[in-house]
Amino acid sequence: MSDFWRRYRRNRGAVVGLVILALVFALAGLAPFLFPGSPWDMATAPFVPPGEEGMLLGSDSLGRDVAAGIAHGARISLMVGAVSTVAALSIGVTLGAFAGYLGGVADDAVMRFTEFFQTIPSFVFAILLVAIFTPTISSVVFAIAVVSWPPVARVVRAEFLSLRNREFVQAAEVLGKSRLSIVLTDILPNALSPIVVLSSLMVASAILLESALSFLGLGDPNLMTWGFLIGAGRSVIRLAWWMSVFPGIAIFLTVLALNLVGEGLSDALNPRLARQRGGAA
Repeated sequence: MSDFWRRYRRNRGAVVGLVILALVFALAGLAPFLFPGSPWDMATAPFVPPGEEGMLLGSDSLGRDVAAGIAHGARISLMVGAVSTVAALSIGVTLGAFAGYLGGVADDAVMRFTEFFQTIPSFVFAILLVAIFTPTISSVVFAIAVVSWPPVARVVRAEFLSLRNREFVQAAEVLGKSRLSIVLTDILPNALSPIVVLSSLMVASAILLESALSFLGLGDPNLMTWGFLIGAGRSVIRLAWWMSVFPGIAIFLTVLALNLVGEGLSDALNPRLARQRGGAA
């Protein structure tokens, strides 16, 4: 663990990303204490500029506190990103491991199935799924998971293809271990590095996708999200720019932080690749 942290700290951008991400998580966790009550409640007059009448980031068209909306929206955006990523990983890892370990007909079938999903534009597919199942937090998470798993399946398949003929796997087969046991205890732990890196990037993509859906009015109407805040301010952008700008900054910083953390994890888990990149620079 100490070696991992030492390699991670060498990437200054990754450390900055980790700090930003920690601040976002702290904001989400402290939202009920910093801004008690519902973010939907009217706090002051409409369109109060930032810094006036006690409104740190101003108020929206209904007099709601924009800062409260961002703080409470952080909880929803992070939750959607995390849950949808876990769901996508469950699908992608299962199918990728199945294809990579068994190979042959099973591999071809899974890859054709994966390619079918990849031929459909992910954002359009997500819009279609949410529209079919009506906009709720569950349908949004489901839609994001469905469009996010194919890259995971491909990465896991490639790792399993390279690991299934290694000596330790052959030794496990000779010892009579079941295929499921070999996959779970021998191959999968050795394939975790790219999965961990990919998962951090998937959370960032999920936050962006949820924000885009909410911006279009396809998010859960009962939940305050960053995308909803931006969408609510688009019609009055000239009158109240802060309604869209500050939630947009929150999305930008969170996604940037997740990408920086992903790069840091890649360097820490793959030191040889990090040295090659540093030498090329």
